[in-house]
Amino acid sequence: MPRPLASLLFTDKARYRVAYGGRGSGKSWGFAQALLIKALEKKQTIVCAREVQNSLKDSVFKLLCTQAEAMGISHHFDYGREYFRARNGSEFIFRGLRSLNVDTVKSLEGAGICWVEEGQTVSKRSWEILTPTIRKPGSEIWVTFNPDLATDDTYRRFVVETPPQAKVVKINYDENPFFPAELELERAYLERVDPEAYANIWLGECRSHSDAQVFKGKWSVADVDDDLPPGADGPYYGADWGFANDPSTLVRCYIHDGRLYITHALFRIGCEIDDLPAMFDEVPGSRAHTIRADSARPETISYMCRQGFRCVPAKKGEGSIEGGIAFIRRHEDIIIHPRCKNLIDEFRLYSYKIDRLSGDVLPSIVDKHNHGIDALRYALEPIVRGKREILIGRA
Repeated sequence: MPRPLASLLFTDKARYRVAYGGRGSGKSWGFAQALLIKALEKKQTIVCAREVQNSLKDSVFKLLCTQAEAMGISHHFDYGREYFRARNGSEFIFRGLRSLNVDTVKSLEGAGICWVEEGQTVSKRSWEILTPTIRKPGSEIWVTFNPDLATDDTYRRFVVETPPQAKVVKINYDENPFFPAELELERAYLERVDPEAYANIWLGECRSHSDAQVFKGKWSVADVDDDLPPGADGPYYGADWGFANDPSTLVRCYIHDGRLYITHALFRIGCEIDDLPAMFDEVPGSRAHTIRADSARPETISYMCRQGFRCVPAKKGEGSIEGGIAFIRRHEDIIIHPRCKNLIDEFRLYSYKIDRLSGDVLPSIVDKHNHGIDALRYALEPIVRGKREILIGRA
């Protein structure tokens, strides 16, 4: 566990214990490990909460399981599909804050600790309900989050206007002794190509604009089943080839009941052409379905076909970007699986240009943070084709 987290979670008394910062810091792992230890120290109820939770798959349930195994203490716990508890009687409860009602609030009143993960997404209303609910004498509220905007309620609540009895630490990748080499490639790449986005994603600094986001209010992160539900269209596959140190990407998605579901989005920086088949094989069904790919690299498409993939060039042209984006936005919701971390970053950062002097949002899109989004457009290209003019008119 990074030293700043150990100091935050195991020293002094505090009503709030908050860790924020960039990706790769080990915040969630450290909090999960600390909660497992706390659960074994004495019998208590521990709530694990986030703004939206449709199922246990959306929670930190799996993280707790894997950390218990890694720490060699899993024999002290019992867990199944619907529960996680210690054999001394401590119980973990998993809740979505947005769906709290009278009955679920009552079930939280006896909690000793409440851990709020992905705190940057928690609304003011949810905090106003949760904070007085966790009211047992000596109870604590723990929070982990990666900052997005300085105006977000969680950032203002704990960083800008730190409440009494709160311990707040900022922690980044450079304080994590277990920072993996795979993430180092991604970190160094973004530092080189976009320092502003790098500061937000890896250094935990706030972004400055929200109105310029292309997909603002259109997407969410939740568990997405790999298997298509009855009546779904797809799956659709799209690939974007990396040039030099740009990432190669492969996206898998499907459409159901007016919603776009993205199950996989692989990013590989510095991926050699010989490594592409193994990368693509990580996505289920990639050899059985057509993959529409960036037509700028016909030699790569030919190579992948020789390796047994059904790879075809996507049809580009005037209006293809605008038409593809309009089609994606047209869906009632875009649900992205939490494992697609790089694509989630792109959906946050993909933006319209901003006038340097006036600050006005302009109609043209910045050519950044679009490798996975381009792959998504390519995947959906046959559906967009023929509807492009109508969709642009509705955008």
